[in-house]
Amino acid sequence: MSYFRKLETKLTHLQELFDRAERWLIVINADPDAMASALALKRIMIHRVDDVVIARVNEITRPDNLAMARYLRIPMVKLTPTLAAQFDRFAVVDSQPHHHPSFKDLSFSLVIDHHPLVEEHPVVADYKEIRNEYGATSTIMTEYLYNLGIRPGKLLATALQFGIKTDTASFERAFHDVDMRAYRYLTKFADHTLLSRIVRSEFRLHWLDYFSRAFISMHKLGTGQYVYVGEVENPDILVVIADFFMRVHEIRWAAVCGVYHDTIVVILRGDGMGRDLGRHASLQFGDVGSAGGHRAMARAEIPLAAAEGRNVEFFIYKRLLAPRKKMRAKVEPKPDQKPEPKTEHKPDAKSPAGSVAGVESTAGQKTVQKAVPPGERKPGQKAPAALPAGTSGVLPAGTSDAMSAAPTGGTSSAPTGAPAAAVSSSVPPDGK
Repeated sequence: MSYFRKLETKLTHLQELFDRAERWLIVINADPDAMASALALKRIMIHRVDDVVIARVNEITRPDNLAMARYLRIPMVKLTPTLAAQFDRFAVVDSQPHHHPSFKDLSFSLVIDHHPLVEEHPVVADYKEIRNEYGATSTIMTEYLYNLGIRPGKLLATALQFGIKTDTASFERAFHDVDMRAYRYLTKFADHTLLSRIVRSEFRLHWLDYFSRAFISMHKLGTGQYVYVGEVENPDILVVIADFFMRVHEIRWAAVCGVYHDTIVVILRGDGMGRDLGRHASLQFGDVGSAGGHRAMARAEIPLAAAEGRNVEFFIYKRLLAPRKKMRAKVEPKPDQKPEPKTEHKPDAKSPAGSVAGVESTAGQKTVQKAVPPGERKPGQKAPAALPAGTSGVLPAGTSDAMSAAPTGGTSSAPTGAPAAAVSSSVPPDGK
């Protein structure tokens, strides 16, 4: 079996797109996998076109991503309409045209990605390869380099390794066998000391202040922890703190909250073995903001105005603590099912003297049990037994089962020893 799949036909088609008179712009939403894939595509195109430039649509703020761009010398510029007007063709890697608003005005000739296709947004391009079974786009680009006989240099190989490492979470997420083979293949060319330096660049020095706030404000929630760090300069800080808490043995899940501009951001991380954090975030915060995610990681963003001036720390804490359930749909009666007759009860209506309040039978008629004075009893007739305390009356023979099974909470109680004539059943309106 070949180490990688054979791509002669596919790569022939790819190289037919390149013209030495044309300038190409590779557009990315910059993260490690996207930056590495763009660098590999630039290496493939560099001697086949007039010029090739990498443009990012986002700002890079995470320290490890900044370290990657700096140490591996990945040249990037910010995408602007003025910049785009200077190029003849456009390519996008590790994304699809509908993934970012900045992509909508560009007509892409080349799309390479590993994210799933969306039926509502078909990818239209002269050349496209979408392999959603792969764990990283860097794996696809490693296959391309291998099939083209291009040996990756030290910086490119290190970038591709870091791209695979991050998108597969060091092979803890779902990945394909070819991801492992690509990582192993790149090991021969990469700089492992440099890779370790990038991986360790997770924090910035002044971020330690946020960690201090988090440690002071820890609130235990069962097997998890909730922390509030106040205002942050970037939501990425919350992600880093949440990931840190998941390295503590006793913590099964963590929720880290902070305020970024006019938005409350909540980052949830878990071990994936307990509660479904994506569903939990949706239930607790979906009514006041956008929330969701996966079983082991989720995010919620809530407008600051939703707190209505309340303390943000405890506003989020109470929502995490209080169980919230989706409203159940009201059960409608079937077309051929007749609704049950309603029993009307007037609170101010008094039972006539010497009688027990009427009890409805299944036919909707009232059966009345009268109290017979002692002087008018027939020979051999016994006096009616006194009603036990808390009962609504004696049901005569033939009373419907539905009535006899009614919950005691719907009846009125009488004092112990009260005569039967003074007790009446109390049926709430509409049978509730």
